[in-house]
Amino acid sequence: MSQKLKRSWLGAVAMGMALMAGAAEKPADFATQMTLHLSGEGPWYRLELPLAVQLNARQTDLSDVRVFNAVGDVQAYALAREVAPAEDNRTMTDVKWFPLYNSADDTERAPSVRVQSSANGTLVQVQPSSQLEAGEEELRGWLLDASGIKAPLQQLMIDWTSERDGFQRFSIEASDDLQHWQSWGEGQVARLALADERVEQHEVGLPGQTARYLRLLWSTPHSAPILTAAQLQSASPRSLPAPLVWSQALAGSTTRAGEYTWQLPMGLDVERVQIAMDQPNSLAPVALSGRRDSSLPWQPLSNGLLYRLTQNGQDVVQNELQLSGQRVQQLKLIVDERGGGLGEQAPTLKFAVRATQLVFLARGPGPYVLALGNATAKAANLPLSTLIPDYSAAKVATLGTAAVDGGAVSTSTAAPVQAVTGTDWKKIGLWSVLLLAVAFLAAMAFNLLRKPPVKP
Repeated sequence: MSQKLKRSWLGAVAMGMALMAGAAEKPADFATQMTLHLSGEGPWYRLELPLAVQLNARQTDLSDVRVFNAVGDVQAYALAREVAPAEDNRTMTDVKWFPLYNSADDTERAPSVRVQSSANGTLVQVQPSSQLEAGEEELRGWLLDASGIKAPLQQLMIDWTSERDGFQRFSIEASDDLQHWQSWGEGQVARLALADERVEQHEVGLPGQTARYLRLLWSTPHSAPILTAAQLQSASPRSLPAPLVWSQALAGSTTRAGEYTWQLPMGLDVERVQIAMDQPNSLAPVALSGRRDSSLPWQPLSNGLLYRLTQNGQDVVQNELQLSGQRVQQLKLIVDERGGGLGEQAPTLKFAVRATQLVFLARGPGPYVLALGNATAKAANLPLSTLIPDYSAAKVATLGTAAVDGGAVSTSTAAPVQAVTGTDWKKIGLWSVLLLAVAFLAAMAFNLLRKPPVKP
Protein backbone atom coordinates (compact mmCIF):
# COMPACT_ATOMS: atom_id res chain seq x y z
CA MET A 1 0.00 0.00 0.00
CA SER A 2 1.42 3.44 -0.90
CA GLN A 3 2.16 5.87 1.92
CA LYS A 4 -0.38 8.36 0.58
CA LEU A 5 -3.12 5.73 0.39
CA LYS A 6 -2.18 4.43 3.81
CA ARG A 7 -2.46 7.92 5.30
CA SER A 8 -5.81 8.47 3.60
CA TRP A 9 -7.12 5.11 4.90
CA LEU A 10 -5.93 5.81 8.44
CA GLY A 11 -7.40 9.29 8.30
CA ALA A 12 -10.76 7.95 7.10
CA VAL A 13 -10.81 5.33 9.85
CA ALA A 14 -9.89 7.92 12.48
CA MET A 15 -12.59 10.27 11.26
CA GLY A 16 -15.13 7.46 11.23
CA MET A 17 -14.21 6.46 14.78
CA ALA A 18 -14.47 10.08 15.97
CA LEU A 19 -17.91 10.45 14.41
CA MET A 20 -18.99 7.15 15.95
CA ALA A 21 -17.78 8.35 19.37
CA GLY A 22 -20.02 11.39 19.14
CA ALA A 23 -22.92 9.85 17.24
CA ALA A 24 -25.08 9.41 20.32
CA GLU A 25 -24.52 12.98 21.48
CA LYS A 26 -26.97 15.81 20.87
CA PRO A 27 -26.73 19.57 21.51
CA ALA A 28 -29.07 19.20 24.50
CA ASP A 29 -26.41 17.06 26.23
CA PHE A 30 -24.27 20.19 26.61
CA ALA A 31 -24.96 23.06 28.98
CA THR A 32 -24.18 25.83 26.46
CA GLN A 33 -24.92 26.14 22.75
CA MET A 34 -23.87 29.03 20.51
CA THR A 35 -24.85 29.57 16.88
CA LEU A 36 -21.92 29.98 14.49
CA HIS A 37 -21.79 32.51 11.68
CA LEU A 38 -19.77 31.23 8.68
CA SER A 39 -17.91 33.25 6.05
CA GLY A 40 -15.58 32.30 3.22
CA GLU A 41 -15.33 28.97 1.42
CA GLY A 42 -15.74 25.57 3.07
CA PRO A 43 -15.98 22.77 3.70
CA TRP A 44 -13.47 23.45 6.48
CA TYR A 45 -13.94 26.42 8.80
CA ARG A 46 -11.71 27.73 11.59
CA LEU A 47 -12.98 29.36 14.75
CA GLU A 48 -10.90 31.35 17.21
CA LEU A 49 -12.46 30.37 20.52
CA PRO A 50 -12.96 33.46 22.71
CA LEU A 51 -11.80 32.95 26.29
CA ALA A 52 -15.28 33.78 27.58
CA VAL A 53 -16.59 30.87 25.48
CA GLN A 54 -13.91 28.45 26.69
CA LEU A 55 -14.84 29.17 30.29
CA ASN A 56 -18.23 27.52 29.66
CA ALA A 57 -16.47 24.17 29.27
CA ARG A 58 -16.63 21.64 32.11
CA GLN A 59 -13.25 20.10 31.24
CA THR A 60 -10.00 22.06 31.23
CA ASP A 61 -8.67 20.30 28.11
CA LEU A 62 -11.87 21.18 26.18
CA SER A 63 -12.78 17.51 25.71
CA ASP A 64 -16.45 18.57 25.94
CA VAL A 65 -16.41 20.87 22.89
CA ARG A 66 -18.55 19.81 19.91
CA VAL A 67 -19.98 21.26 16.69
CA PHE A 68 -23.43 20.17 15.46
CA ASN A 69 -25.37 20.91 12.27
CA ALA A 70 -29.01 21.96 12.09
CA VAL A 71 -30.33 18.39 12.41
CA GLY A 72 -28.13 17.55 15.38
CA ASP A 73 -25.36 15.62 13.62
CA VAL A 74 -21.93 15.96 15.22
CA GLN A 75 -19.17 17.38 13.00
CA ALA A 76 -15.57 16.19 12.74
CA TYR A 77 -13.21 18.78 14.26
CA ALA A 78 -9.66 19.45 15.45
CA LEU A 79 -8.25 21.71 18.16
CA ALA A 80 -5.06 23.73 17.72
CA ARG A 81 -3.89 24.63 21.22
CA GLU A 82 -0.40 26.06 20.78
CA VAL A 83 1.66 26.71 23.89
CA ALA A 84 4.48 29.10 24.59
CA PRO A 85 7.88 27.98 23.32
CA ALA A 86 10.00 26.10 25.83
CA GLU A 87 12.90 27.95 27.38
CA ASP A 88 15.41 25.79 25.51
CA ASN A 89 13.95 27.06 22.21
CA ARG A 90 14.83 30.63 23.18
CA THR A 91 18.25 32.16 22.64
CA MET A 92 19.76 35.11 24.51
CA THR A 93 22.34 37.02 22.44
CA ASP A 94 24.70 39.82 23.50
CA VAL A 95 24.58 42.61 20.92
CA LYS A 96 26.71 45.66 20.21
CA TRP A 97 25.33 49.10 20.99
CA PHE A 98 26.29 52.50 19.56
CA PRO A 99 25.47 55.95 21.03
CA LEU A 100 23.12 58.34 19.24
CA TYR A 101 23.91 62.02 19.82
CA ASN A 102 21.89 65.06 18.87
CA SER A 103 21.91 68.77 19.56
CA ALA A 104 20.54 69.48 23.05
CA ASP A 105 17.95 71.90 21.65
CA ASP A 106 16.83 69.60 18.83
CA THR A 107 14.08 67.60 20.51
CA GLU A 108 11.87 66.89 17.50
CA ARG A 109 14.06 64.90 15.15
CA ALA A 110 15.81 61.57 15.61
CA PRO A 111 19.61 61.79 15.54
CA SER A 112 21.09 61.71 12.04
CA VAL A 113 24.07 59.37 11.76
CA ARG A 114 26.73 58.07 9.39
CA VAL A 115 27.33 54.34 9.63
CA GLN A 116 30.05 51.97 8.54
CA SER A 117 29.13 48.29 8.25
CA SER A 118 30.73 45.07 7.08
CA ALA A 119 29.64 43.08 4.04
CA ASN A 120 27.14 41.07 6.10
CA GLY A 121 25.56 44.19 7.63
CA THR A 122 27.32 44.14 11.01
CA LEU A 123 27.85 47.67 12.29
CA VAL A 124 31.46 48.76 12.67
CA GLN A 125 31.09 52.45 13.44
CA VAL A 126 28.26 54.93 14.03
CA GLN A 127 28.95 58.69 14.09
CA PRO A 128 26.80 61.87 14.02
CA SER A 129 26.23 63.11 10.47
CA SER A 130 27.41 66.61 11.48
CA GLN A 131 30.00 67.83 13.97
CA LEU A 132 28.52 69.06 17.24
CA GLU A 133 30.27 71.66 19.36
CA ALA A 134 31.34 70.77 22.88
CA GLY A 135 28.39 71.24 25.24
CA GLU A 136 25.83 71.08 22.43
CA GLU A 137 25.66 67.32 22.09
CA GLU A 138 23.22 65.24 24.10
CA LEU A 139 23.02 61.44 24.31
CA ARG A 140 19.52 60.76 22.97
CA GLY A 141 19.58 56.98 22.68
CA TRP A 142 21.28 53.86 21.41
CA LEU A 143 21.47 51.87 18.18
CA LEU A 144 21.55 48.08 18.67
CA ASP A 145 23.05 45.77 16.06
CA ALA A 146 20.83 42.66 15.73
CA SER A 147 22.08 41.73 12.24
CA GLY A 148 23.50 38.46 13.53
CA ILE A 149 20.10 37.26 14.80
CA LYS A 150 17.85 35.70 12.17
CA ALA A 151 14.99 34.57 14.45
CA PRO A 152 12.08 36.79 15.62
CA LEU A 153 12.98 39.02 18.57
CA GLN A 154 11.00 38.38 21.76
CA GLN A 155 12.61 40.45 24.52
CA LEU A 156 15.17 43.20 25.14
CA MET A 157 17.32 43.34 28.27
CA ILE A 158 19.54 46.33 29.07
CA ASP A 159 21.66 47.56 31.98
CA TRP A 160 23.06 51.01 32.62
CA THR A 161 25.43 52.86 34.92
CA SER A 162 24.53 53.22 38.59
CA GLU A 163 24.44 57.04 38.68
CA ARG A 164 21.18 57.03 36.69
CA ASP A 165 18.56 55.53 39.01
CA GLY A 166 14.81 55.88 38.71
CA PHE A 167 12.58 55.16 35.72
CA GLN A 168 13.71 55.14 32.10
CA ARG A 169 11.21 55.39 29.27
CA PHE A 170 12.08 55.19 25.57
CA SER A 171 10.63 54.46 22.15
CA ILE A 172 11.66 51.34 20.22
CA GLU A 173 12.03 51.36 16.42
CA ALA A 174 13.16 48.62 14.07
CA SER A 175 14.83 48.70 10.65
CA ASP A 176 16.56 46.44 8.13
CA ASP A 177 18.34 49.19 6.19
CA LEU A 178 18.89 52.04 8.71
CA GLN A 179 16.76 54.25 6.46
CA HIS A 180 13.18 53.14 7.06
CA TRP A 181 12.06 52.69 10.66
CA GLN A 182 9.01 50.91 12.06
CA SER A 183 7.64 51.67 15.53
CA TRP A 184 7.74 48.75 17.99
CA GLY A 185 6.11 50.69 20.81
CA GLU A 186 7.69 51.91 24.04
CA GLY A 187 9.93 50.39 26.67
CA GLN A 188 10.15 51.04 30.40
CA VAL A 189 12.95 49.99 32.73
CA ALA A 190 13.67 51.01 36.31
CA ARG A 191 16.19 50.87 39.13
CA LEU A 192 14.93 52.03 42.53
CA ALA A 193 16.13 52.06 46.12
CA LEU A 194 13.40 50.88 48.51
CA ALA A 195 14.46 51.07 52.16
CA ASP A 196 17.58 48.87 52.31
CA GLU A 197 16.79 47.00 49.08
CA ARG A 198 17.11 47.73 45.39
CA VAL A 199 14.29 46.98 43.01
CA GLU A 200 15.27 46.63 39.34
CA GLN A 201 13.44 46.00 36.08
CA HIS A 202 15.59 45.42 33.00
CA GLU A 203 13.34 43.50 30.56
CA VAL A 204 11.17 44.91 27.77
CA GLY A 205 8.87 42.78 25.61
CA LEU A 206 9.25 42.89 21.82
CA PRO A 207 6.60 41.99 19.20
CA GLY A 208 8.15 38.74 17.94
CA GLN A 209 9.31 40.06 14.55
CA THR A 210 12.68 40.06 12.83
CA ALA A 211 14.85 43.16 12.42
CA ARG A 212 18.51 43.85 11.74
CA TYR A 213 18.70 46.99 13.84
CA LEU A 214 16.86 48.52 16.81
CA ARG A 215 16.85 52.20 17.75
CA LEU A 216 16.09 53.24 21.32
CA LEU A 217 15.28 56.96 21.80
CA TRP A 218 14.77 58.27 25.34
CA SER A 219 11.73 60.33 26.28
CA THR A 220 11.82 60.27 30.12
CA PRO A 221 14.29 61.62 31.00
CA HIS A 222 15.16 63.34 27.74
CA SER A 223 18.78 62.17 27.75
CA ALA A 224 19.76 58.51 27.71
CA PRO A 225 21.89 56.78 30.35
CA ILE A 226 25.19 55.06 29.59
CA LEU A 227 24.49 51.44 28.72
CA THR A 228 26.67 48.69 30.19
CA ALA A 229 24.94 45.67 28.63
CA ALA A 230 22.38 44.89 25.92
CA GLN A 231 20.89 41.48 25.11
CA LEU A 232 18.14 40.28 22.78
CA GLN A 233 16.10 37.13 23.29
CA SER A 234 14.88 35.37 20.14
CA ALA A 235 12.86 32.27 19.34
CA SER A 236 12.70 30.18 16.18
CA PRO A 237 9.58 30.74 14.01
CA ARG A 238 8.51 27.11 14.54
CA SER A 239 8.25 27.67 18.29
CA LEU A 240 6.38 30.98 18.18
CA PRO A 241 3.26 30.75 20.33
CA ALA A 242 -0.31 31.63 19.44
CA PRO A 243 -1.41 35.11 20.56
CA LEU A 244 -2.62 35.71 24.10
CA VAL A 245 -6.31 36.20 24.90
CA TRP A 246 -7.29 38.18 27.99
CA SER A 247 -10.06 37.58 30.49
CA GLN A 248 -12.49 40.09 31.91
CA ALA A 249 -11.54 41.75 35.20
CA LEU A 250 -11.75 39.30 38.10
CA ALA A 251 -12.61 40.48 41.64
CA GLY A 252 -10.36 39.33 44.46
CA SER A 253 -10.38 39.15 48.23
CA THR A 254 -8.06 40.40 50.96
CA THR A 255 -6.73 37.76 53.33
CA ARG A 256 -4.50 40.09 55.35
CA ALA A 257 -2.73 43.42 54.92
CA GLY A 258 -0.77 43.37 51.69
CA GLU A 259 -2.06 39.92 50.63
CA TYR A 260 -4.72 39.33 47.98
CA THR A 261 -6.20 36.19 46.39
CA TRP A 262 -8.26 35.43 43.27
CA GLN A 263 -10.25 32.35 42.26
CA LEU A 264 -10.17 31.56 38.53
CA PRO A 265 -13.26 30.01 36.88
CA MET A 266 -11.33 26.77 36.17
CA GLY A 267 -7.78 25.44 36.04
CA LEU A 268 -5.99 27.36 33.27
CA ASP A 269 -2.46 27.58 31.85
CA VAL A 270 -1.98 31.25 32.73
CA GLU A 271 0.92 33.05 31.05
CA ARG A 272 0.39 36.64 32.14
CA VAL A 273 -1.58 38.59 34.71
CA GLN A 274 -2.50 42.26 34.87
CA ILE A 275 -3.18 43.94 38.20
CA ALA A 276 -5.40 47.04 38.27
CA MET A 277 -3.45 50.10 39.45
CA ASP A 278 -6.26 52.56 40.12
CA GLN A 279 -4.46 54.96 42.46
CA PRO A 280 -1.96 57.38 40.89
CA ASN A 281 1.62 57.33 42.21
CA SER A 282 1.43 53.70 43.36
CA LEU A 283 4.59 51.62 43.71
CA ALA A 284 4.47 47.95 44.72
CA PRO A 285 7.20 45.27 44.72
CA VAL A 286 5.17 42.04 44.55
CA ALA A 287 5.45 38.24 44.58
CA LEU A 288 2.80 36.08 42.87
CA SER A 289 2.01 32.46 43.82
CA GLY A 290 -0.51 29.95 42.49
CA ARG A 291 -2.01 26.52 43.03
CA ARG A 292 -4.60 24.22 41.45
CA ASP A 293 -6.83 23.91 44.53
CA SER A 294 -6.92 24.81 48.19
CA SER A 295 -5.58 21.40 49.31
CA LEU A 296 -2.18 22.07 47.68
CA PRO A 297 0.61 24.37 48.87
CA TRP A 298 1.23 27.68 47.14
CA GLN A 299 3.94 27.62 44.45
CA PRO A 300 5.91 30.77 43.48
CA LEU A 301 5.11 31.91 39.94
CA SER A 302 6.59 35.38 39.45
CA ASN A 303 7.79 38.55 41.12
CA GLY A 304 8.37 42.08 39.98
CA LEU A 305 7.68 45.76 40.41
CA LEU A 306 4.25 47.23 39.69
CA TYR A 307 3.77 50.97 39.46
CA ARG A 308 1.62 53.82 38.21
CA LEU A 309 3.50 57.10 38.36
CA THR A 310 2.86 60.54 36.88
CA GLN A 311 5.84 61.97 35.01
CA ASN A 312 5.73 65.09 32.85
CA GLY A 313 1.94 65.06 33.02
CA GLN A 314 1.66 61.44 31.79
CA ASP A 315 0.99 58.18 33.61
CA VAL A 316 3.81 55.65 33.41
CA VAL A 317 2.28 52.23 34.12
CA GLN A 318 3.76 48.78 34.63
CA ASN A 319 1.03 46.45 35.87
CA GLU A 320 1.79 43.06 34.28
CA LEU A 321 3.63 39.96 35.46
CA GLN A 322 4.96 37.23 33.16
CA LEU A 323 4.25 33.59 34.12
CA SER A 324 5.50 30.27 32.78
CA GLY A 325 2.12 28.88 31.68
CA GLN A 326 1.68 26.59 34.69
CA ARG A 327 -1.91 25.44 35.27
CA VAL A 328 -3.50 27.21 38.25
CA GLN A 329 -6.96 27.97 39.56
CA GLN A 330 -6.03 30.16 42.54
CA LEU A 331 -3.63 33.11 42.63
CA LYS A 332 -2.12 34.96 45.59
CA LEU A 333 -0.28 38.30 45.45
CA ILE A 334 1.92 39.44 48.34
CA VAL A 335 2.82 43.15 48.27
CA ASP A 336 5.82 44.76 49.97
CA GLU A 337 3.96 47.63 51.64
CA ARG A 338 7.07 49.74 52.11
CA GLY A 339 6.21 51.06 48.66
CA GLY A 340 2.78 52.22 49.88
CA GLY A 341 0.81 49.06 49.04
CA LEU A 342 -2.25 48.73 46.84
CA GLY A 343 -4.92 49.62 49.40
CA GLU A 344 -7.25 47.65 51.64
CA GLN A 345 -9.58 46.64 48.81
CA ALA A 346 -8.25 43.84 46.60
CA PRO A 347 -7.51 45.13 43.08
CA THR A 348 -9.12 43.43 40.11
CA LEU A 349 -7.02 41.02 38.06
CA LYS A 350 -7.03 40.00 34.40
CA PHE A 351 -5.29 36.84 33.20
CA ALA A 352 -4.12 35.77 29.76
CA VAL A 353 -3.88 32.32 28.17
CA ARG A 354 -2.91 31.16 24.70
CA ALA A 355 -5.58 31.34 22.01
CA THR A 356 -7.29 28.10 20.97
CA GLN A 357 -8.41 27.50 17.39
CA LEU A 358 -11.11 24.99 16.42
CA VAL A 359 -11.29 23.70 12.82
CA PHE A 360 -14.33 21.67 11.73
CA LEU A 361 -15.51 19.96 8.57
CA ALA A 362 -19.00 21.23 7.73
CA ARG A 363 -21.38 18.37 6.83
CA GLY A 364 -25.14 18.60 6.45
CA PRO A 365 -27.39 21.65 6.66
CA GLY A 366 -26.67 24.76 8.70
CA PRO A 367 -26.80 26.74 10.84
CA TYR A 368 -24.03 25.10 12.86
CA VAL A 369 -23.88 25.18 16.63
CA LEU A 370 -20.90 25.19 18.97
CA ALA A 371 -21.74 23.20 22.10
CA LEU A 372 -19.77 22.79 25.32
CA GLY A 373 -20.33 22.05 28.98
CA ASN A 374 -20.53 18.30 29.65
CA ALA A 375 -18.44 16.84 32.46
CA THR A 376 -18.70 13.25 31.17
CA ALA A 377 -18.03 13.77 27.45
CA LYS A 378 -15.03 11.99 25.98
CA ALA A 379 -12.53 13.73 23.73
CA ALA A 380 -13.56 13.46 20.06
CA ASN A 381 -11.15 15.84 18.34
CA LEU A 382 -8.88 14.70 15.50
CA PRO A 383 -5.35 15.79 14.58
CA LEU A 384 -5.38 18.60 12.01
CA SER A 385 -3.42 16.42 9.58
CA THR A 386 -6.24 13.84 9.73
CA LEU A 387 -9.09 16.33 9.45
CA ILE A 388 -7.40 18.02 6.47
CA PRO A 389 -5.64 15.36 4.33
CA ASP A 390 -3.23 17.81 2.62
CA TYR A 391 -2.79 19.84 5.79
CA SER A 392 -0.29 22.68 5.97
CA ALA A 393 -0.11 25.83 8.05
CA ALA A 394 -0.49 27.89 4.88
CA LYS A 395 -3.68 26.04 3.93
CA VAL A 396 -5.23 26.53 7.38
CA ALA A 397 -4.76 30.29 6.96
CA THR A 398 -6.92 30.20 3.80
CA LEU A 399 -9.85 28.28 5.28
CA GLY A 400 -13.26 29.82 5.76
CA THR A 401 -13.90 31.37 9.15
CA ALA A 402 -16.55 30.91 11.80
CA ALA A 403 -17.53 33.29 14.58
CA VAL A 404 -19.76 32.94 17.61
CA ASP A 405 -23.05 34.76 17.15
CA GLY A 406 -23.07 36.80 20.36
CA GLY A 407 -26.85 36.90 20.56
CA ALA A 408 -27.41 33.16 20.22
CA VAL A 409 -26.32 31.62 23.49
CA SER A 410 -28.53 29.14 25.27
CA THR A 411 -27.97 27.19 28.44
CA SER A 412 -29.47 23.77 29.05
CA THR A 413 -29.82 22.00 32.38
CA ALA A 414 -30.35 18.62 30.73
CA ALA A 415 -28.36 15.70 32.07
CA PRO A 416 -25.31 14.72 30.04
CA VAL A 417 -27.00 11.44 29.02
CA GLN A 418 -30.65 11.52 28.07
CA ALA A 419 -33.03 8.69 28.97
CA VAL A 420 -34.27 6.73 25.94
CA THR A 421 -38.03 6.34 25.85
CA GLY A 422 -38.32 4.66 22.46
CA THR A 423 -36.41 3.24 19.54
CA ASP A 424 -34.17 5.89 17.96
CA TRP A 425 -34.15 4.68 14.36
CA LYS A 426 -32.11 7.64 13.19
CA LYS A 427 -29.37 6.83 15.69
CA ILE A 428 -29.41 3.13 14.73
CA GLY A 429 -29.19 4.03 11.05
CA LEU A 430 -26.26 6.38 11.62
CA TRP A 431 -24.37 3.76 13.60
CA SER A 432 -25.04 1.17 10.88
CA VAL A 433 -23.73 3.43 8.13
CA LEU A 434 -20.61 4.29 10.12
CA LEU A 435 -19.89 0.64 10.96
CA LEU A 436 -20.36 -0.39 7.33
CA ALA A 437 -18.02 2.40 6.19
CA VAL A 438 -15.30 1.29 8.60
CA ALA A 439 -15.77 -2.37 7.57
CA PHE A 440 -15.52 -1.42 3.89
CA LEU A 441 -12.32 0.55 4.46
CA ALA A 442 -10.82 -2.32 6.46
CA ALA A 443 -11.67 -4.80 3.69
CA MET A 444 -10.20 -2.55 1.04
CA ALA A 445 -6.98 -2.20 3.03
CA PHE A 446 -6.80 -5.96 3.58
CA ASN A 447 -7.15 -6.66 -0.15
CA LEU A 448 -4.50 -4.07 -1.00
CA LEU A 449 -2.10 -5.59 1.53
CA ARG A 450 -2.61 -9.11 0.03
CA LYS A 451 -2.10 -7.92 -3.54
CA PRO A 452 1.45 -8.75 -4.73
CA PRO A 453 3.60 -5.76 -5.71
CA VAL A 454 3.70 -4.91 -9.41
CA LYS A 455 6.98 -5.97 -10.99
CA PRO A 456 8.79 -3.29 -12.96
